[in-house]
Amino acid sequence: MEPMPVPMAWKTAAPAAGWVSADQARAWAQGQWWRLFDDPVLHGLVERVDLSNQNLKAAAANVAQAQALLRQQQAELLPQLGAQLGQQRSGGDNRATTGSASLNLNASWAPDVWGRIASAVDAQSASVQASQADLAGARLNAQASLAAAYFALREADAEIALMDEIIASYQRNAKITQNRYDVGVVPRTDTFQAQSTLRNAQATRVALQRSRATYEHAIALLVGEAPAGFSLAPAPWVAAAPAVPTELPSLLLLRRPDIAGAERAVTAANAQIGVARSAYFPNLSLSAGLGAGGSSLANLVSAPSLLWSLGVALAQTVFDAGARDARLAQTMAARDAAVARYRQAALNGMKEVEDQLSALATLAAQTEHVRAAAEAAERIEQQQMNRYQSGLTSYTDVVTAQASALSARRSLLQLQQQRQQAAVSLIQALGGGWQAPWTVTPAVAE
Repeated sequence: MEPMPVPMAWKTAAPAAGWVSADQARAWAQGQWWRLFDDPVLHGLVERVDLSNQNLKAAAANVAQAQALLRQQQAELLPQLGAQLGQQRSGGDNRATTGSASLNLNASWAPDVWGRIASAVDAQSASVQASQADLAGARLNAQASLAAAYFALREADAEIALMDEIIASYQRNAKITQNRYDVGVVPRTDTFQAQSTLRNAQATRVALQRSRATYEHAIALLVGEAPAGFSLAPAPWVAAAPAVPTELPSLLLLRRPDIAGAERAVTAANAQIGVARSAYFPNLSLSAGLGAGGSSLANLVSAPSLLWSLGVALAQTVFDAGARDARLAQTMAARDAAVARYRQAALNGMKEVEDQLSALATLAAQTEHVRAAAEAAERIEQQQMNRYQSGLTSYTDVVTAQASALSARRSLLQLQQQRQQAAVSLIQALGGGWQAPWTVTPAVAE
């Protein structure tokens, strides 16, 4: 298999400016990536995923199953021993009662002369490692899904708090408008507009509560609890996203569980080619047996009649109409398919990293623009309300300014949540700090 070309740097990576923090880069490489967000509630929820998530339990059971199959394959490399002990008595009318007893020991072994069993063991060993990668991938997906749902819930909390503030402001404006109408300063339509704006804000708050409940139910599922028995109280939102290190080596892709699993699948497919090739060679088997007989168990011990046997067998398929050739071609095609899937997984990983690096860069710039727009919209809203109270403008201008200010403030919150989600997606695209255990070099004692 030709090596997969990996770029030395990312297309959208920012150049390093001055000193680069080693602690910052090390934090991204650690397994507990969620601690980068500095939210104790999130820390506690993620730690519960390993304990209670049912999808992770299923993936762990798949690993145990693959390990059991590996032990089964390894057992075929060793001889098999057997023993049989029996006693029989017979008799009948006009016949004397007779008895017999026997003890037989036997051994058999099929030496792995052509490496068939060894290749099968290699293939299953790679399958075990692939299942371990699948488990790591399932764990990372569950953790990332939990973080995404948690940040969405906290963003909903922030929007609900914002709507509470907006609703209180709109209630004051509606009262002002009603008072001005009562004294005949403004038309009735102004009060209708104020009430309509207020009701729309209240409806938006109800919709946000529904969204929050949905996110809370998703979190309950991920931590293995029934939604009815799970709740998260509103809390301040830590809206900051972790800083991305200026240098993220592309070799970090090698620790992605899906890429590691695809690479192990290639190894397993290569080993299966060895199994298919061994079918061209004869099968050798050795056997030995030792038996003893007597009229009873006591006689079997004191004066047995011994019988022994040794055997060797060599079996070779002479004609199979091309079945072995077809099996070999099938395994080689399966290997080529595994290589293609491995390369595609690597390309997908590169694309996902580039996507999230680009998203983080653009979202950071977009957030600053929207923050400035929100501040300006709030000033315009206040000025329009002051002008309305002075009789210099209509309430329609006030409603327009209120809608613009509310939209900008909500957009700012949503962008902050999108930045956190992009950071989670980037960490996930880089493997989340997970390391393939079979690639770790063992420490050498000094």
